[in-house]
Amino acid sequence: MSHHQCHAEHDHDNSDEIGVEYSLYEKIDKENLECLNELVEGSGKTIFKPWEKRFDRESIVQSDADEELLFNIPFTGNVKLKGIKIIAEDSESHPSILRLYKNRPHMTFDDVSAEPNQCFDLQRDSEGILEYSPKIVTFSSVTHLTMHFPSNFGAENTVIHYIGLRGEWTTAHRHGVTICTYEATPNLGDHKINHFDTVSKEIQ
Repeated sequence: MSHHQCHAEHDHDNSDEIGVEYSLYEKIDKENLECLNELVEGSGKTIFKPWEKRFDRESIVQSDADEELLFNIPFTGNVKLKGIKIIAEDSESHPSILRLYKNRPHMTFDDVSAEPNQCFDLQRDSEGILEYSPKIVTFSSVTHLTMHFPSNFGAENTVIHYIGLRGEWTTAHRHGVTICTYEATPNLGDHKINHFDTVSKEIQ
């Protein structure tokens, strides 16, 4: 698989104050969050947690059959994604690539051959120092985020302790779109009746 589209854009931040902004985990629909190829069922959900618990080794996810992990992350509204932090051990089990897909629910490993919306070459980070910056224009209206980790630094399995998401959340508005679509649809039955009435009057 070619990863020529990946890059390593990131920022350094040594302050725990950044943790205040990493609260999007509260806006994740945890009940419908999916993690594919996890060794322990349900463990993928546990790594989305408060900043102060980012070093909690009891809540980790490990890949099963190979080094790949795939997260399908639904949000409870619209998200403008601004930053991502990934904490794992400083070892070969640390993921080496992150591929992001926007608004493509229930992706599987059969779907990841598609070009991602953005891709990052990851560096080993066991302290949460690095921040990866998604393109704001691309990730300004996200209702579902897919994170694909296709490889690590050489281990048979990938292990992740924490994934942090930073950004803005707003309530999703869909009702207005439905109303507009309904009003814009012509009632062909009405037009046929009116035309028939006109013809009848002309004959009379």
